[in-house]
Amino acid sequence: MTLAHAAAILKLKRKSAQGVDRLTQHKKSGHMTKDLEEKLAELCKEKGMRLTGPRRTILRVLSASPDHPDAEELHRRVMAVEPGINIATVYRTMNTLAEHGLIERHSFADGRARYEAGGSEHHDHFVNVETDEVVEFRCDEIEILQQKIAREHGFEIVGHRLEIYVRPLSGKAGI
Repeated sequence: MTLAHAAAILKLKRKSAQGVDRLTQHKKSGHMTKDLEEKLAELCKEKGMRLTGPRRTILRVLSASPDHPDAEELHRRVMAVEPGINIATVYRTMNTLAEHGLIERHSFADGRARYEAGGSEHHDHFVNVETDEVVEFRCDEIEILQQKIAREHGFEIVGHRLEIYVRPLSGKAGI
């Protein structure tokens, strides 16, 4: 990345902080919709996977998560819903679903694999380095800039993840 590109990104970041651009923070609804459940069932079928009871429960719990839980935290939440599901089933299910693209696996600064339900609109992440809180956002200006930079270097973007590690401004509460 050139210095000019880095400066353009910093300028966008400042604009975001000032509320000038269209930065939109996406929050999960807190429950799995029937549409999402049907979509996941259809995707499982397309991939040749059965949507078993435990997989369905794990997906429901993950979809209801307002955060990006790791397997242990997800297992704790699943146990509250269906106590018979063991930790090995959660790990196996998460790996299988991630391999088939039905969920997203993230590894933020803490190094733990964390998960979120797939199928949502593309978004990026702020990761608070002080609290490990992850905030989802979308900024069309950043998306356009990435496309421009890729073209300048002779590339076409086929996918990406953007994780911006942040800390609260002095005197401000967390993100």
